[in-house]
Amino acid sequence: MSSTEQPFTAQPFTAQPFTTHARKEAFAGAEYPDSAATGLDWRPATASDLDGWAALIARAAAVEHPVWFDKHADLVQVLENSKNDPRTHTVLGTDGDGVPRAYGRLAKNPDGDKAQGMGCVDPGWQRRGIGTAIVAWQERLAVARFAADASPGHAPVQARLRIFNEEGQRGRSALLQRLGYTTVRWYNEMHRSLAVPLPEVPVTEGLELVTLEPSLHEAARLAHNDAFRDHWGSEPRDEESWRFTLEHPLLRPDWSTVVLDPASGEVAGYQLASFDPDTAAERGFTEGYTELLGVRRSYRGRGIAQALLADAMRRFAGSGMDVASLDVDSENPTGALALYMGMGYTAVNRSMSWEKLL
Repeated sequence: MSSTEQPFTAQPFTAQPFTTHARKEAFAGAEYPDSAATGLDWRPATASDLDGWAALIARAAAVEHPVWFDKHADLVQVLENSKNDPRTHTVLGTDGDGVPRAYGRLAKNPDGDKAQGMGCVDPGWQRRGIGTAIVAWQERLAVARFAADASPGHAPVQARLRIFNEEGQRGRSALLQRLGYTTVRWYNEMHRSLAVPLPEVPVTEGLELVTLEPSLHEAARLAHNDAFRDHWGSEPRDEESWRFTLEHPLLRPDWSTVVLDPASGEVAGYQLASFDPDTAAERGFTEGYTELLGVRRSYRGRGIAQALLADAMRRFAGSGMDVASLDVDSENPTGALALYMGMGYTAVNRSMSWEKLL
């Protein structure tokens, strides 16, 4: 943890009541995986599971070597998510000693057109059908969730489940393909060395680049929703999900910036950056990571994204980072891939989204 970050303390989760009895019953219909078939006892994840849950994911990551995986702070936010009640949207499989050996979870926005499935199986418990059982649970829950979110008097939209994994996680890819999922999108992880000369890109005249401050958080959220409304798979972020992003302990506010338009008072563009010391130790180099970068439609074509990236590189380099990094949709409609390559970024890893209509 950097010197500018405060220790992250998990707050106790207070369960919120279900909105209706029917809604609770609909989710309850997504029964858990079979204990006899899997050899595990299944139940929702709770705050008391955080350490064991995070340890399970870390064990799987040590074998699969993903670039990113959920850690303790991410799981705290899962339990605090008001749109996806952890009592119905998480499942944890424990062995006879109570040790977590597998988990699954589902996330969906109330008016979203897709659900996202996440999960893993302890390496020592793989190839026993547990991963298949978790995906089947996610599919049942996704169907129930789409039905619960349907407008009164209207038939539910066909459920759509997406699952993300990295190209190197071949076992997961084989499982998803076997279960009828198809790859619908590819993403590139890109790096830019900070040891070579950095670009000089001043902000456009009439605009102002400043460090992100709390007073700008809501304006930045509105700018994000405007910037990403034409991006594949993107959905608007509400106040809660934006707060989760900005309060994450790995976020570096001192590296995060916005471009202001003094004439309108709008945030024209923004760049949110983070640093993960654990990832640095695992990968053998330090990186300033651009979590999100966006420019409002009405301000595109004025070099704002380039100015934000160039400024971020200097902030990263000034803090001793080795590389600047980010991820980009390979088919991004704004031409982001070409923009990043023009700024000196090169692709180093690929990942993909799988999808199935249920």
